[in-house]
Amino acid sequence: MKSPRAVRSPGGLSVRLDVRSLVVVAGLLLAALAASVVLIGTGDFAIPAGDVLKTLAGGGSASQEFIINELRLPRVLVALLVGASLGVGGALFQAISRNPLGSPDVLGLGQGATTGALVMIVLFSGSAAQVTAGALVGGLVTGLGIYALAWKRGVHGYRLVLVGIGVSAIVTGVNGYLMTRADIVDAARALVWMTGSLEGRDWSQVWPLLVLCAVLVPLVLGNGRALKMMEMGDDVSYALGVRVERVRMALLVAAVLLTSAATAAAGPVGFVALTAPQLARRLTRSPGPNLLPSLCMGAALLVVSDWASQRLFGADQLPVGVVTNVVGGVYLLWLLVSERRAGRI
Repeated sequence: MKSPRAVRSPGGLSVRLDVRSLVVVAGLLLAALAASVVLIGTGDFAIPAGDVLKTLAGGGSASQEFIINELRLPRVLVALLVGASLGVGGALFQAISRNPLGSPDVLGLGQGATTGALVMIVLFSGSAAQVTAGALVGGLVTGLGIYALAWKRGVHGYRLVLVGIGVSAIVTGVNGYLMTRADIVDAARALVWMTGSLEGRDWSQVWPLLVLCAVLVPLVLGNGRALKMMEMGDDVSYALGVRVERVRMALLVAAVLLTSAATAAAGPVGFVALTAPQLARRLTRSPGPNLLPSLCMGAALLVVSDWASQRLFGADQLPVGVVTNVVGGVYLLWLLVSERRAGRI
């Protein structure tokens, strides 16, 4: 695959295209869409892929339209949106912290969102909408707290990671305490939510995530060039005209909102935000944050993981968070071993 090409328009505008990255993005999008069609047809009432496409186009039977449009399509859309949000959120955190471990899983945002959800479940026996709102507030408060504690004439990447690890430990202890206060019914409900699950997701989870992604993803992608410059250091970025703190703050807020909303919709689905940017970078072989490839990789990962959980264990028998944790943990161990053999750790 050739190196990036510069394309010049008749008006003199020059655009630099990375052909390999474009091919990777197109391949991941096709994989995510194909897996989505297969996932929609998977369940106790199996539907062939051709019938799924026919029904989505408005030509299916009444029973197929109900099963697909009301029961399965919202779940798949939530999986795509949650995976995309976690993928781009993880890429943002890793780029801002300049650390491959700088993901929401490590920084404690998922644990903070879990605290908000547990408060609503254990203390107030809240409804599904209240639990979602509690998780969103918990993630936002945790993210703002980490940023405030890490601030010292700016936010240094390693300081952000270290503060996040400390906050994560504290919040995890709070979550353990809340679980001890729960009765058996609330504890079982909380445990399923904490694992990360797409069971029972409907259109009420789709629309808020869709609106949030429609607003934040273009904002994030529009600042991709500035973020790539920031990876060279604050001094170089300032010299190139980047308003470093303003861009960093805006992107951190966007990353916190995306990951908190994803956690609120599906629970703390582990390792997607950590592994999606790493896998995307290995496929594109391109330096920089790889925001769009990470977004597509996250969506494909979560849909494929949900299909695997249903295909191997039956519908709703195994939460998707279990699959992503196992796959992500294996990948992390492999990454550590390969880095050690290469002498980089």
